[in-house]
Amino acid sequence: MDSTQQVVWITGSASGVGLHLTDVFLNRGARVVATDIDLEGLRRAARARDWPAERLLAKRLDVADPEAWETIYRELMSRWERLDLMLNVAGVIHPVWLAQARPQDVTRHIDVNFKGVAFGSQLAARHMLEKGRGHIVNMASLAGIAPVPGIGLYSASKFAVRAYSLVLAEELRAHGVAVTVLCPDAIETPMLFAQESYEEAALTFSGGRTLTVHDIEDALFNRILTKRPVEICLPFTRGLMARLVAAIPPLSRPVTEFLRKRGQKARRQRQRLGPNRR
Repeated sequence: MDSTQQVVWITGSASGVGLHLTDVFLNRGARVVATDIDLEGLRRAARARDWPAERLLAKRLDVADPEAWETIYRELMSRWERLDLMLNVAGVIHPVWLAQARPQDVTRHIDVNFKGVAFGSQLAARHMLEKGRGHIVNMASLAGIAPVPGIGLYSASKFAVRAYSLVLAEELRAHGVAVTVLCPDAIETPMLFAQESYEEAALTFSGGRTLTVHDIEDALFNRILTKRPVEICLPFTRGLMARLVAAIPPLSRPVTEFLRKRGQKARRQRQRLGPNRR
């Protein structure tokens, strides 16, 4: 498809992966629905990067509010009358031991990480089924393949995202609509920086080289959008480990303990280096 005709909807566009992908698609000539609950942050990004107003629809979106999705969709249809690619990127994480988690922590993880993906996917699926084409890409995590103590609420919500995406992919496969769930390891974004002060988040930092937003861009354009796979794990080796631990639960305890020690060391080193290493 001619990128100048493509319409892409991205959630979480004010920071991290969502911000980077919004920038990339606009630079490639696509028309972008850029959404985030932080509207002022989104506007700052648009000004700083000089995003072209004629190809940008920047709107505040609480992904857990289905009516908010519908309102923006109606505006999108009025303006461009199409939706080719939905990227459900928005997410939250709050490290906490599950026994100490507050009710609002549980609610927020499910609302943003799971309901947000479900509402966005359903809206896109209805549109794309009618057109007989389209692609939905949902951001899960390796924590959605193997359970991760310390970020259990995030892990549980990403398990739900992965399961939902795999089911949706099967339901839409015969109708010309692709669904891909992307399961990356830790990515250098503000969400990762915020975890450095939490001892509970040690396993987040256990993977060696941290992914970057450019790794996500590369996977999206060179694998997901071209080959339309149902699932991709990044990096492959950590994905393999996650699958192995999930498949053989007795392995979980020794592997988790080893990775926790490794992650704590890496987390403390990041804290010592501070902003300079970013």
